[in-house]
Amino acid sequence: MLHLGHIKQLAKEVGFDLCGVTKCRHFEEDRAFLEGWIREGFASSLDYLKRNIDLRADASLMVEGAKSVIVCGVAYKNFISEGYPEGHNAKIASYACTTDYHTTIKQMLFELSARLKESVPTLSGRCFVDSAPIFEKRYAVEAGLGWIGRQSLLVTPEFGTFVLLGEIVITEECDHYDKPLVSVGCGECRRCVDACPNGAVKERHIDTSRCISCATIERQGEGEKAPLHGWIFGCDECQTVCPYNRKAPYFHNPKFAPLFNPIERTPDREEFKTTPMTRRFRE
Repeated sequence: MLHLGHIKQLAKEVGFDLCGVTKCRHFEEDRAFLEGWIREGFASSLDYLKRNIDLRADASLMVEGAKSVIVCGVAYKNFISEGYPEGHNAKIASYACTTDYHTTIKQMLFELSARLKESVPTLSGRCFVDSAPIFEKRYAVEAGLGWIGRQSLLVTPEFGTFVLLGEIVITEECDHYDKPLVSVGCGECRRCVDACPNGAVKERHIDTSRCISCATIERQGEGEKAPLHGWIFGCDECQTVCPYNRKAPYFHNPKFAPLFNPIERTPDREEFKTTPMTRRFRE
């Protein structure tokens, strides 16, 4: 059996800012919401969201004998997260100005998993960073890291929405588990809804056919040409205005420092080839 305090201490030592642990479970309500969202056409051409819904609803289907889910987060807010000057073109989401988080966080999860196995040799499981269908934001909520905001992102009390997540689904139980936060949330604030220039932000979900981030990252179908408003990769519009983000500190982990300054100039291919932007421009 693993000890919650020990897990969190190791997570901190390998560079995570947040860590919570919850039981592996089936999320029927979230599954029903996703299916309804897809039926309403909000997924647009994001076909991968329409597949493997059974797996998304129950992580134990991806790891036989799964008992627990360790959810880890890294804060990445930087000076780019504060917003761009009015009229600036070639805007890039602040997370995409750093080394590709998929690689960085996966390495950190592997290190955490290896260190946990030192204390519990029988432990087995899998690490995920956007690499498999899993309701990661729901697991983050259940693990006490935050809540789902109106812009559909995880909002954390300390770091706002500028947080990147990774999970380890494991076959061991924990001595006790974290609980969801209470008496916190977005209240009546609708800044993120009002800030989206395309009206993509609905009530805790996104119309991806209007979303600038989807338009600049994903392949779109005919008729899905959302105005980009100067963005060339991702979009931070709904995040920049969030009150929790305004007071959030900058990144702590040096691995998430920006590699260039897009406010001064557009990076060349050599500069962005190790960032998440390779997903869009690799061809």
